[in-house]
Amino acid sequence: MSLVKDIQVATRSLDRFVPIVGRAPVDEVHQAAALLAQRLGGRVIWNVSSTAVGGGVAEMLQSLIGYARSTGADVRWLVIEGSDEFFRITKRLHHALHGAGGDGSGLDDAAHDVYAATLARNAIELRGRIMPGDVVLLHDPQTAGLAPPLLAAGAHVLWRCHIGADEKNADVTHGWQFLHPYLDNVKKMIFSRAAYVPDRYRDGRAVVIQPSIDIFSTKNIDFDDHTIRSILVHVGLIEGPLPPSAHLGFMRSDDTPSRVERRADVVQLGRASCWETPLVVQVSRWDPLKDMVGVLRGFAALVQDHPELDADLVLAGPNVHAIADDPEGPVVFAEVMRAFCEQPQAVRAHIHLAMLPTADVEENAAIVNALQRHATVVVQKSLHEGFGLTVTEAMWKSRPVVASAVGGIRDQIEDGVSGLLVPDPTDDRAFGNAVCRILKDPAFAGELGRRAHERVRRHFLALRHLVQLGNAVVDLVAPR
Repeated sequence: MSLVKDIQVATRSLDRFVPIVGRAPVDEVHQAAALLAQRLGGRVIWNVSSTAVGGGVAEMLQSLIGYARSTGADVRWLVIEGSDEFFRITKRLHHALHGAGGDGSGLDDAAHDVYAATLARNAIELRGRIMPGDVVLLHDPQTAGLAPPLLAAGAHVLWRCHIGADEKNADVTHGWQFLHPYLDNVKKMIFSRAAYVPDRYRDGRAVVIQPSIDIFSTKNIDFDDHTIRSILVHVGLIEGPLPPSAHLGFMRSDDTPSRVERRADVVQLGRASCWETPLVVQVSRWDPLKDMVGVLRGFAALVQDHPELDADLVLAGPNVHAIADDPEGPVVFAEVMRAFCEQPQAVRAHIHLAMLPTADVEENAAIVNALQRHATVVVQKSLHEGFGLTVTEAMWKSRPVVASAVGGIRDQIEDGVSGLLVPDPTDDRAFGNAVCRILKDPAFAGELGRRAHERVRRHFLALRHLVQLGNAVVDLVAPR
């Protein structure tokens, strides 16, 4: 049985951006692609990651690869396989690069042995597909150990790090010490923020490229209120009955029609939220760094301090058994459940914990889209955040956002202009107060949302991202 899986990606036309941004940015992508094709001479660009489901990296790859293919570039996507122990180690690395301790386990020789052996097995299969002169983009710590064997096979290797910490501590240092032996010979690296670049790699090899969203993906296309209500009632996040002539349909990325069939697993006290009830929403993985427990407790304080607001909270994430590279999901969901059960009954009546179906990636995206668009406030109370694409998504949907002033979130939200930032991500009460400010002032909320949408249109679309990636690859393969 093959360890490495090919991920199929549909080609996506760039022309759909013209009504949004004009012709010039689209032409710039085609010009960058023409230069790239000239330099590559028919060679393939491979993306290698650890999962095709869940999280911003997988979603970005679906879109960026699809758009790149529309320029004629031969861009492909492979996903590696690993054991539970391998993903436990890479999750520990994930936490370390964010400056957190994770499960507290050591990144020691035994961890190196498991990590290196797992990637060596995957590398054998990769070397059967990747030819000398091909370009390989390795994504995040899970794949960093593939760099040495692929370089030895004659590939051009670029490592893309989607995470990082603004301030260095012992955990950050420990994480990078683990990765250095695998990365030291990589000639080009991409980071989301300049602060994330280790001193060791500030020698000209690092380039900063901010992530982007695909505004035409299932998660971000426009839905009318009838579709939003139909989907949310069907999946169990809004109280029924279904509206007359319920519409559960959406268009897939390959432009084929589909519909939402599955339902969410929802933990709640009694009935779902009413359509008219103001809704506070956080959508994220069940990850300790996303601080779902802190969101719940901050909202609980808000409900007790301001009962007149009569708002509800939805904490939504993937089915905890569905994401291969996230072994912490069940543990974190259990912690959120305990925090839920600790609340008084009157508070629990306002809180809903939703595990969204992930068997169909685009169905999941349609549900998230409907939920974010219905939200009165979208929150992202991360303790650490590489970039925070759920923030970008909500901003594009003109939602007012309350988020922690950490990592790449600070590059997106201008505090008080295109959203509200909470300076201390551990201050649950300050978080609740920021949410309260938006709930009490609909005019202010609307202005935040309008400015947020425009900020994404100007700075965080796929066109800019594609040009920067193309330039990075051109620089990598240029004769020295």
